[in-house]
Formats: sequence, C-alpha cells, structure tokens
Amino acid sequence: MRRMLLAALVGLTVLPAVAAVPAVAPLDLETVMANPDWIGQPVEAPYWSVDGRSLYYTLKRDGSPVRDLYRVDPAGGQGVKLDPAALAQADGPAVFDRTHKRAAFILHGDVFVVDLASGRRQQVTRTPQAESSPRFSADGRALQYRAGNDWYSYDLASGVAAPAAILKFADDPQAKQPDALGRQQLALFTTLREIKADKQAMRDEDKALDAADPGRAPQPFWLGDKFRAMDTELSPDGRWMLVVTVPRDHAKGEASKVNHYVTESGYTEPKDARTYVGRNDPAPQSLLLLDLRAHQQYPLKTDGLPGIKDDPLKALRAQAVAALEKAGRQDEAKALKAPDVRPVRIIAGTEDGGGGGIAWSDDGGQLAIQLRAIDNKDRWIASVDFDRHALVPQHRLTDPAWINWNFNDFGWLKDGRTLWYLSEETGWSQLYAKPLGGKAKALTAGRFEVSHPQLGEDGRWFYLRTNKVAPYSYDVYRVPPAGGELERVTNYQGMDDFALSPDGTQLAVLHSSPYLFAQLAVQPAAGGTPRELTRTMKPAYLARDWIAPKIVEVPSSHGAGSIYAKYYGPANETDAPASRPAVIFVHGAGYLQNVTLSSTYYFREQMFHNLLVQQGYVVLDMDYRASEGYGRAWRTAIYRQMGHPELEDLLDGKAWLVKNHGVDPRRVGIYGGSYGGFMTEMALLRAPGEFAAGAALRPVSDWTLYNHEYTSNILNDPQLDPEAYRTSSPIEYAEKLQDPLLIQHGLIDDNVLAEDSIRLYQRFIELHKKNFWMSLYPLERHGFVHADSWYDEYRRIDELFETYVKPEKGGAKAH
Repeated sequence: MRRMLLAALVGLTVLPAVAAVPAVAPLDLETVMANPDWIGQPVEAPYWSVDGRSLYYTLKRDGSPVRDLYRVDPAGGQGVKLDPAALAQADGPAVFDRTHKRAAFILHGDVFVVDLASGRRQQVTRTPQAESSPRFSADGRALQYRAGNDWYSYDLASGVAAPAAILKFADDPQAKQPDALGRQQLALFTTLREIKADKQAMRDEDKALDAADPGRAPQPFWLGDKFRAMDTELSPDGRWMLVVTVPRDHAKGEASKVNHYVTESGYTEPKDARTYVGRNDPAPQSLLLLDLRAHQQYPLKTDGLPGIKDDPLKALRAQAVAALEKAGRQDEAKALKAPDVRPVRIIAGTEDGGGGGIAWSDDGGQLAIQLRAIDNKDRWIASVDFDRHALVPQHRLTDPAWINWNFNDFGWLKDGRTLWYLSEETGWSQLYAKPLGGKAKALTAGRFEVSHPQLGEDGRWFYLRTNKVAPYSYDVYRVPPAGGELERVTNYQGMDDFALSPDGTQLAVLHSSPYLFAQLAVQPAAGGTPRELTRTMKPAYLARDWIAPKIVEVPSSHGAGSIYAKYYGPANETDAPASRPAVIFVHGAGYLQNVTLSSTYYFREQMFHNLLVQQGYVVLDMDYRASEGYGRAWRTAIYRQMGHPELEDLLDGKAWLVKNHGVDPRRVGIYGGSYGGFMTEMALLRAPGEFAAGAALRPVSDWTLYNHEYTSNILNDPQLDPEAYRTSSPIEYAEKLQDPLLIQHGLIDDNVLAEDSIRLYQRFIELHKKNFWMSLYPLERHGFVHADSWYDEYRRIDELFETYVKPEKGGAKAH
C-alpha cells in the first residue's frame, strides 16, 4: 500500500544551461530568508498580441514591486523589456469581433481598437477613470465597454461614444403624485396648472425626439432610492441591460480595528479591518432587467428557483432556537427565523464591475445567470425569458456542506442556445453541456478535477486544465463540445496556466516545477513539442543542489484512502541514523493544493526544509483533507469540524515517518502558517504529547473572529451553529497545552487579526501554562513581505526545533 510515486523531479525540468560556478557554501538561514530577488522572478500574466505574432508577459523588477512588461517572438527569441515609449505602443489582452476583422483591448485604463487588415490602431477613450470589459456588439458595428457600472457604446463608423443607459438610483422627480394639498393647489390656481402642463409637454417632446433620433443621449432609468448597483451587464446587441442591486441601507456590521504602531507619522493609527463572521450576513442581491429599446424595467424574481423556499439548515435552526428560548433570549430566537425565500448572491459579481455570474450569448439573444444561496448550500444556473421577463431554471447544484468557491465557470456554446458549465455533482468537478430546456450531458467524467475551461474561437474544442493522470500532475487537455475522449495537449505535469492564440493554432503555456518558477513556452494547440521562451531563474539559485521532494502516499487509518505528501530526506537514506527527528509542515488553506509537480507558493519554506534536512531532520508536507485536487468528499470532510479530519491525517503522516524512515516518535515538530498555524495549534491542543513542539504562524485561534465569506461556508453562522465553532476553535482546547508552542503574528494583519493570537495568549496566561511564546511583527500583514521579518520568524522556528525536537533525549526543560 505504501509506495514511492516519484523521485528526482528536477530531472523532469528543462533548465537553462549555466556556466560552471565554484562550489557553494552550505545552506544557511540568511540565504533562505533573503529577499527572493536572488532566486529569479516567475513569469506572470502572459497574453497574445492582436496579430498573434508576439507574446507579452510581466516580470517583477528586482528591488521593486513594479512589474515590467516584456514582449517575445513565439517563433524564438529573447524577451525584451518595453521602455515607456514602447509601452505606449503595446497591445493589451485583446478581444475580437465575430469576423476577426477588428480587435480591442485596454491599455493604461483606456480603450483601443485595431483594424487587423491594415494594422491601424485607434484610441477610443482618454479619461481619468479606468475603462474595462471591451466587447464588440453582436452586429460588429459598435464597441462596448464599461467604466465602473456605466456601459458605453462606441460607433465604429462615426467615432461617437454614448452611454448605453443612464441609471439613477433615486425616485423620478417628475413621477411624484401630488398629495391632497397639492391637488387643492392645482384646483385653485390656473397658472400652476399651466406650468405643470408646460413641463409635461417638454417631457413628451423629449420622448418623441428620443424615439426618432438615435443620436440623442438616452433618457435616464429612475430605479428608486432603496438600492444601489453591485454590477451591470449590457447585452451584445445593445437591447438589454441586467442590473444587480443590493439594499442601500444594508448594514455591514461593526468593523474590527487594527492598530498600526510603527508609522510614518509617529502616532498610533487605528484602521478598520473587517467584520466577524455572523455579524451581518452579506447583502442579498436582486436582479433588474432593463429593456433599453422600450425603456422599461422588470424585476427578475428568484422565488421560482427549485428549492429556494426550503431551509437546508432546518434541524440546526431548531436546535439553536430551542436553546435561545430556554435561555430566555426570545429576541435572538426570533432573529433566527428562516426566510420565506432564501436570499441569493450572483456568483463572482463585484462592485467595481465584472459579472462572473452573468453570461450573454454572442448574439445577445440569450442570458444566463449563476446564483448562489447566501446560506452556501445551493447554486442555480437560470436563463432569462425576455418575453415573460422571468428566470427559467436550467441547473441546480445542491451541497449539504457548501458549494465550492472554485469550479463555477459557465457560458454558452457558439450556437448561442446551449449552456456549458462545471459542476461537482458526481463528487468531482466535470464539464457539462445543456441545451435550453434539454437534458444535460457530461463532456468529461472521472475521478479527477477539471478547471479553467476555454472554448476555442472556432467552437471546435474546449481546452481545460486537469489532473487526470495523478492528483499532483496537471496538464492541458481538450475535448469537443459534443463530448468524447479527453485528448492530452501538454506534457509538463506542472502546467499552471495557458492561453490560446488568436487564430486558435498555438498555446502559450505557463509551467513550473518544484525549484523552477513559472516559465513561458509555446506549442501547437493540438499538441506537440513546446518551445521554451523564458529563462528567469538566476545562476546562484540554480547552482545549489536542491532536494527533489518525493511524492508519496500515506495510508489513512480513518478510511480516507491515500494522503498525498511531499517527503524531504537525505540522498542516501541507508546511511541515516535509525532514530532521527522530523518536522511536519502544514500548508495554508482557502482551498489549496501543495503536493504537485509545480512550483510552490511556499518556496521559502521549501528552502527551509532543505536546511532542516541538512541539519539532520526529515520533513513531510501533506495535502491533508480539505486540500484542493481530490474531489468533493475530500474537500467537505471538515464541514462543521475544522481541524479534526486534518489532524487525523497529520497523525497518520507522523506514523508513516516512524515506520518508514526511522523517525523517533518523541522527536517530531510541526509548523505552518494561516490555516497551517491553526492546525499546528489544534495538533498541540487536541493531541498533547504527540508533537515535541510547534510553531503557529498567523493562526486562526477562534473562528468566531474570522471573516464571513470563508468561515460560514464551512461552519455556518455562529448564531445558528455555535457547536461547530466550539468544536473547531483552538481556544476551546487551551487547557490541554503541554508541549512548547511558538505563536507568530503580523501586528497589522487584516486577514487573520493579531487579536486572535493575543486572546489565546491571554488564555494561556490565565491557565498558568508554560513553554508558550509569541513574537509580533509591527510592519507585517498576513503575508510577510520584509526579509528581516522572514529571517527573524524562521530563526525562532529553527531555534524552537533545535531546542525541543532535535535533542536525543527529553528535550529542554520548561522555563
């Protein structure tokens, strides 16, 4: 059952040739935690030029956060950094009209259009606000774009730009009807009646002129003062606009404060951070359909969605209400009453634009909307019946735990009448197609994850990212829209992202490996030999003999199958001592997979693991349950019990190290950041004596203090499910601390707030605990950015393990 799956990963990586360099000194902490510019930079955000003859990408500038734009010839050649003059002539990521005669893109926040036959380039806007979302109209005569939630249409023939609609979130001042006093005034005074009639005549004339002259600016839509716009989406034919609204008076709840102590002013500066989970649910969203031709507005009601009136939390709600009523807290019990119609949000809609939950067909004839229940249990895809001005349900995905925040891509096939979407309904993210009113068909199937689907411009292939070969191995595959066998396109095993060329014949690929940051290559879209285009790693880094992590399977003793992990150990295991110390690293979460053949977000930690092996440890880095890449059941194992299945997996990892690598069970340390810090605390507090010491970096210690969007998915609202929070929060187990614990936190962390760690620290004080410490970093947020802080943080971790994990017998005494 236990077998090594891969060794010597670096051998799979094509690295640039480097000149011979002198033997390097042993690895040290100063090098590992130095500014990572010494390593090289990953290639970021590649895209094709409008003519498909060049590729653009960005690189971080050494010694600066500035990103420089580069251009490279995909036929071969070296990337050239663009100076300011060349930047002014660069392309942006382009969109094309349906005939591929024109392209449009955004550059420095302005809109440009290019005639592809002549190469003529025209700047459409030059404004202080940033435009976005360029798109050609269905008939190809106009270019549509947005600024915030305002949409504009640029007529390509006349060169005139005009607002597609004018939205006023106020009551129409002319529509107000007089009250009794006003009616009396009009009845008494002839002049007032004449003035009123004159105003009405002017309005009627404007209406008539607007109807006869399309060159006039449109009349505003008065949408009332009870709502504000969250998002807007204009149809490609210019006929319709969908408006996503939220209540204007929705209270966000009280924001916690973060104190900045080391400031330019010299004064302590408190700043708002965020609200806690359950201290006001997200604002419910509503849909408004505007007919721009008839100048009419129609609400799109959600009460016809299947299951929208059910309460998936009925049992938990009854328990919570009963407990509150028993305690005499009647008002709180009433506040937990289930809504008659569950409130929803439009998936991926954002206040500054970008409707990821809204998809128009190319011709503007169809509209699909993806909605998610605020209680996190349902996702619906609905089309719109424009004649009835109503939502038509097309697909419902229900999850008794929570709907995944990934795998929600959807859109239309080129026929404009068939939806495609991702769904986890089989337990694994797969691709489906569904004609309107027809039956859905699975285009892919299997025990692997499908993501990043892109439909080629000719509509013949879906290109997608999947780990079909093994959970840790990702490549590009393609499949026809009618379904069929997945056809492998790339063979990197560490493929990170891809972009099709404008003509659909080439694929730009970002790929990486454990010690190779993302690099850019190009290859035929149908598959073939790639051509490497970038070499951004630096000689001093490449010259080191890094340890290739071995991907291994750790058997679960709790029925979870295999737990994939990366093992770091000495090259010659036979010469190693029979009893050795070990460290288990716990990656962060959100929804993350760290055991892959790609480069890791935790590249500093990976170098630190090399240093630990050099010092005599072995290291295990596990994709515990809740990690990405292993299907829905793996993801949702932590529902209402965060820290429990994961701890079982970590303890199985420790047992595997003891059995297979001669590790002393009394000499195993554990550490990690964010969710990894949370798990470190859970490991020491729920399994005392299992780990010799632990370092918890920026940990969540009490989930009631974390944000709503992430936490309520997994633990529901704290008012509704207080037991899930008690079960899942380290602070509830503080009395069990007996092993050395180092807590480290950035003081201006506005993700996991430092107060989270400080409250646990105070709890330890009151419990008279020993061997716990805290180090705070005044100028660091959640992700540290300063080399001095990184060094100090890991110096303390190294010393913790040296003191309490590495010694052969007994460790150090408490102090």
